[in-house]
Amino acid sequence: MRKGKDYILFNIIGYIFITIIGLFTFIPFVVLVVSSFASENYIINHGYTLIPREFSLSAYKLIFQNPQRIFRAYLVTIVVTSVGTSLSLFLSTMAAYVMYRKDVKYRNALAFFLYFTTLFNGGLAPYYIILANYYHLKNNVLVLILVPLFNVFYILILRNFIRGSIPDSLIESAKIDGAGDFTIFLKIVLPLSKPALASIGLFIALNYWNDWWTPMMFIERQSLYPLQYTLYLILSSVNVAANILQNVVRIDMPKESLKLAMTVVATGPIIFLYPFVQRYFVRGITLGAVKG
Repeated sequence: MRKGKDYILFNIIGYIFITIIGLFTFIPFVVLVVSSFASENYIINHGYTLIPREFSLSAYKLIFQNPQRIFRAYLVTIVVTSVGTSLSLFLSTMAAYVMYRKDVKYRNALAFFLYFTTLFNGGLAPYYIILANYYHLKNNVLVLILVPLFNVFYILILRNFIRGSIPDSLIESAKIDGAGDFTIFLKIVLPLSKPALASIGLFIALNYWNDWWTPMMFIERQSLYPLQYTLYLILSSVNVAANILQNVVRIDMPKESLKLAMTVVATGPIIFLYPFVQRYFVRGITLGAVKG
């Protein structure tokens, strides 16, 4: 078919609009990366620029002053994120599937119980006492996996996705063929839920990767510190040292550039990994539909 002028004009306007949106989202990240290599004095006097005139690696030298500490924190974060995301997706989808099944007697009561926990909680003190004194999860790597494991909002999204994309007739036909509930879940529900699993899994992984509150509450062993909490400790120590030394001797501690460098160190692996994961994300969306 011959493409008309309206089609060409629409494409031109669409590409221009997308390019502008892309620049608005890409330029701030470029400024962040470039400014992380600027000197502290230049940032204070001139702010964040695309091309800083004073180049400095002081912020990165401060972060990697103890490289073994950073690499160990990376390892802890990668292990916790991988294991936690896989386990959270599996258990959350299983819970969503149970609440989807109409033959489960108390599925509505279970859904209300899960939703009720998002409105009320027992408070910080009972939460800490139960996990530390009763479950004995303090200074245990399992606490980094178990605490962010369930998110009720994600479970409800998965339940609605299963309800809207998997017909009851498909489940009934599998039962007639002799498949059990767990077999149906593994071989039918999970493969057909790939679009939701890919989307929810990305958010779960980011929650694990950026979690610093849990280790601050329950982890005291330095060997179990994840990346975000390690960077938080470095920034806190630099701020304390700068406040102490500024009244004694004039010294330029890289506080502002350190924040930017910490952001680059924390988000760098995710950005470099995304191009390799994107094709699986898109494949999950294209393979997730029910073929009729």
